[in-house]
Amino acid sequence: MKVLVIGSGAREHALCRSLSLDPAVTALHCAPGNAGIAEVAELHPVDPMDGAAVSALATDLGTDLVVVGPEAPLVAGVADAVHAAGIPVFGPSGEAARIEGSKAFAKDVMAAAGVPTARSYVCSSAEEVARALDAFGAPYVVKDDGLAAGKGVVVTHDLDAAKAHAAACERVVVEEFLDGPEVSVFALTDGETVVPLQPSQDFKRALDGDEGPNTGGMGAYSPLPWTDPKLVDEVLETVLQPTVDEMRRRGIPFAGVLYAGLAITSRGVRVIEFNARFGDPETQVVLARLKTPLAGVLLAAAQGTLADLEPLRWSEEAAVTVVVASHNYPGSPRTGDPITGLDAVAAEDAPHAYVLHAGTRRDGAAIVSAGGRVLSVTATGEDLVQARERAYTAVARIGLDGSQHRTDIAAKAAGV
Repeated sequence: MKVLVIGSGAREHALCRSLSLDPAVTALHCAPGNAGIAEVAELHPVDPMDGAAVSALATDLGTDLVVVGPEAPLVAGVADAVHAAGIPVFGPSGEAARIEGSKAFAKDVMAAAGVPTARSYVCSSAEEVARALDAFGAPYVVKDDGLAAGKGVVVTHDLDAAKAHAAACERVVVEEFLDGPEVSVFALTDGETVVPLQPSQDFKRALDGDEGPNTGGMGAYSPLPWTDPKLVDEVLETVLQPTVDEMRRRGIPFAGVLYAGLAITSRGVRVIEFNARFGDPETQVVLARLKTPLAGVLLAAAQGTLADLEPLRWSEEAAVTVVVASHNYPGSPRTGDPITGLDAVAAEDAPHAYVLHAGTRRDGAAIVSAGGRVLSVTATGEDLVQARERAYTAVARIGLDGSQHRTDIAAKAAGV
C-alpha cells in the first residue's frame, strides 16, 4: 500500500512512524513534512492547503491512501479534492470538518444529537459578550468560533481579559465553566461505525502546575489509571455515536477522526469541544500503544468498512510524551536555533523513547528549530512511572538554546 500523509507536525510524524512500521505499507510519502519525517518518508514540497496540488501529487504517486493530518486543510476541503480524484482519503469533507472549524456549528450538532456539553451563547458583538459573561460569571470561558491552532480559548477570572479576547475575534462562543479533569478520546469513523481509541490526557498550559498561557499542548499520557473503566463505552454511547449519527442525518457524514475533548464533571461527562483530526500531543501517546497495524484501519475508515475489522489491539504499556518548545512560546517563538542530542536519544534510548519532530527544518548538516513546539519526546514503559523516567531522560539529552518544557507531565497520575 502506498500512503501519502499531509502535514508537517509532530502528529504527522507520529502517523508516519506508525505507518512505516506497518508491513502492508510499501511506500510512504509526506507533504510537506519536516526534518524528522524525512527519516521515514519521502518528502514533497506541496502546499497542504492546495487541494488540487495534493490530489495531483497523490495521483502521480499512485497513492492507495491519503491521510490529511491538520485541521486547516480539512476545513479548506483538501479531502474533498482527493476524494474527487478517486483516491481513498482519511479525513472528513470540508463541510463535515466544520465540527471543528466552527464551535457554533458544533454546539448546534450537539444540541440536536442530545450530546451533553456546556451551556453557551454565540456572540457577535461586545454587548452580547458582556451579557453572556454576566450570565455565567467567573471563571469566564471565551472561545474563538473559528480555527485558532489550539490557542483560541481563554479561561480566566479576569473580566477585562475575557472581553479583550472576544474583541479580537469575529465571533465567539461564551460558555459556562466545566469543573473536573479533562480527557481526550479519539474515535475512528467511516460515517456509520465508530471505533473509539484509548483515552489520553494532555496539558494545555505552558508551565508546571497548569500555570501560564494556553498552548497547543505541552505533553500527554495514556492510559488514565484514575478514570472509570467504563468511560470509553459511556463516551461512545452518549457522545461519539450520537454525533456521527446526527452528521449523517444532516447529509454531511463524518469520516475520519472525531476527537472529543471532554470534562469529567461533578454532573458527569461533558463535551468541551470537537476536533476533526488526531490531536497533538495526544496522538503521540495513543499511537505508541496501538498494536493493530495502522494503515488498514485508516483505509477501512476511508472506504466505509470499519464494521468488518477485528477489534483493535492495545499494548498494556504506558506512554508519555513531553513537548520541547522554543524560547518565548506561545508568544513569538524564536526559530533557527540548532538542535543537538537527537543522535544520542536514538543511540541510547530507543526503542523505548524516541523523538517526533514538530517545528524543525534542516539547515545544511544541522537540524534547527522552525516553530513554537519543536519536538515531542515520547517514551513507553511498564507503567507511567517508567514511561516518565524514560521520556525525561531523553529530554535531558536534547540541546536547544532557550528551550522550555514542563517537568510535571503525568506526574500526578503516576503518583510521583
